[in-house]
Amino acid sequence: MANRSTFSTIASTTTLLGLLATLLGSAAVSAQDISPAAEVVLGSDLTFVPLNPARGDAAPQAGVLWGDIKRNVPSGVLLKFADGFSSPPHIHNITYRAVVIEGAVHNDDPNAEEMWMGAGSYWTQPAGESHITAGANGSGATAFLEILEGPYLVQPAEEALDNGERPINMDASNIVWLDAADVTWAYKPTNDEIETAPKMAFLWGSVENDEKNGTFLKLPAGYDGTLTGNDAWLRAVVIRGEINHQLPDASKSRELEPGSYFGAEGDIRHHISCGTGQDCTLYISTEGRYAIADSHKG
Repeated sequence: MANRSTFSTIASTTTLLGLLATLLGSAAVSAQDISPAAEVVLGSDLTFVPLNPARGDAAPQAGVLWGDIKRNVPSGVLLKFADGFSSPPHIHNITYRAVVIEGAVHNDDPNAEEMWMGAGSYWTQPAGESHITAGANGSGATAFLEILEGPYLVQPAEEALDNGERPINMDASNIVWLDAADVTWAYKPTNDEIETAPKMAFLWGSVENDEKNGTFLKLPAGYDGTLTGNDAWLRAVVIRGEINHQLPDASKSRELEPGSYFGAEGDIRHHISCGTGQDCTLYISTEGRYAIADSHKG
């Protein structure tokens, strides 16, 4: 059971927005610009700042992967929770989506029983719905959070409203994986290759009509291939395993640990390989379809 520390009050929306603007606006993000429309950000290079400076190290620490959560732009943020952290009931002005990268996180209605979601679990938090967020004791809880529009605000639970959306809490053990026989890939593996081919899990949105969507892409240990987007931005966050990533105009590949990110606009080919120690999982946010092809298939 987590130690539930609570705030005595929740600051006003205006105050919190000001804090976020000051803190996250000064966060230094180390990104390597491979080309004008591509970038790589190592999770180990992020500068983390507290969302609530009054609580210092006890508050969730935020490192920006892309965007700016204080503005009305798509953004991706890595969050690290203090040991045993638990927020008071609160709401947000926008819907966000999140994936647990390390440890265990609980995110639910304030009166709900604790349900700890481990690494690889996925949840959504609708705008206006009252909830709490907590990190389990001793777990080193870390999560990736994505918003499609901002700014990201924390508001009092008393301002809760029903916008028609419903939250989703999906434990990693309940993710439904589709193999290459179920998805239109860049190539079709033979029956002998099915077990060692990539798998996909659809999380939100739709690939039809170039709609925005989010998916998991699982690569077996030792896999080597290419990931190609379309005319929109494709953004990928490493959730599990170690990925070696290289763009066509880069002189060498880079090793990306969980919490790292790479992205590009257009049909740029990302050469990716998964280390031999364990399977690798990527969270991919894009519009429409993307293609994954085994290097040996051309």
